[in-house]
Amino acid sequence: MRLILLLGAFLMSVSAPAAATPETAQPGWSLVIHGGAGILERSRVSPETDAAVRVALDRALAAGSDVLRQGGSAMDAVQAAIIVLEDDPNFNAGHGAVYTYEGTNELDAAIMDGTDRKAGAIARAHNTRNPILLARKVMEESPHVLLSGEGADRFSAEMGLVQVDNSYFGTPERKRQLEELKAKKVGWFDVDLKYGTVGAVARDTHGNVAAGTSTGGLTGKRYGRIGDSPLIGAGTYADDRSCAISATGAGEFFIRVGVAHEICTRIRMKAEARAEFLAQEAERGGTTLDAASQARLLASSLSAEEVQAIADAVIGEMGALGGSGGIIYLTPWGHKGYSFDTPGMFRGMASSDGARSVAIYGDE
Repeated sequence: MRLILLLGAFLMSVSAPAAATPETAQPGWSLVIHGGAGILERSRVSPETDAAVRVALDRALAAGSDVLRQGGSAMDAVQAAIIVLEDDPNFNAGHGAVYTYEGTNELDAAIMDGTDRKAGAIARAHNTRNPILLARKVMEESPHVLLSGEGADRFSAEMGLVQVDNSYFGTPERKRQLEELKAKKVGWFDVDLKYGTVGAVARDTHGNVAAGTSTGGLTGKRYGRIGDSPLIGAGTYADDRSCAISATGAGEFFIRVGVAHEICTRIRMKAEARAEFLAQEAERGGTTLDAASQARLLASSLSAEEVQAIADAVIGEMGALGGSGGIIYLTPWGHKGYSFDTPGMFRGMASSDGARSVAIYGDE
């Protein structure tokens, strides 16, 4: 019954005159950001940290929204939002990145453009003030997708990006967390189970999407460990045929599931199958759909609830393996939201309709 009603509504929209063709239409823009997920409960987060994080998230939303409001690209908006979060010591990215076991800071980042699925990423960089800028340089100025370690550092310097001493990234609080992990000998993972990775996904006025993620990794990481954030398809992915994703959490599990790509693939396959079925039904009814009509049919083929269900299902599968964390998502058709299996997630969203919000706890 739902398919019949949807088909009927679509056929009426096909016969009605369109306000603009897809080439000239200017759909609204959207932006979703995160600053990490984990055991974020009101009893564990001080009022000062709560307030500081909300201010930072709002500043990041403002930076990305300004780009989109002026007709800028989703890529530029993602970059602008992430730079704000990289510069804020409340998050585990850029200034504020966690320490390795040896007491240094190693930065990972990735960015991806949904229009052509070009991507750039860096892992274990040491001196680039804003790692997201280095990831974008890899995408735009090299034939590669992922650079790491000393090679990434050399490439960054050659590209003229701002270089800083490695000590710039650390903070007293991050040093305390490392010392606590070593003293308690709690194992391989973050002693506080807080993943302060930052990320953003954006949809511009042309309907294109992009995603970016930046992190310092896990407190006390050793042996050159690299998590999901710089791995395209695990912690970062964008595709104009489905959605844009940025993840935060226990990276090993996100890698094993391929969380970002898995969500995008399920959305694309379900949307395309639904649109194809409805198009065939329309043709059987005597209506031939042109390319523009087919595009509108694809855009209307999935509901917001269906997209959320797909995201929740993949996060559930990752959790069943023993992982935890969350993702933010945004489709080219305007569906946006979060999915996480932790008590809280630093997050926010804004859109061209004037809506803007930030949140921390699961009940917000």
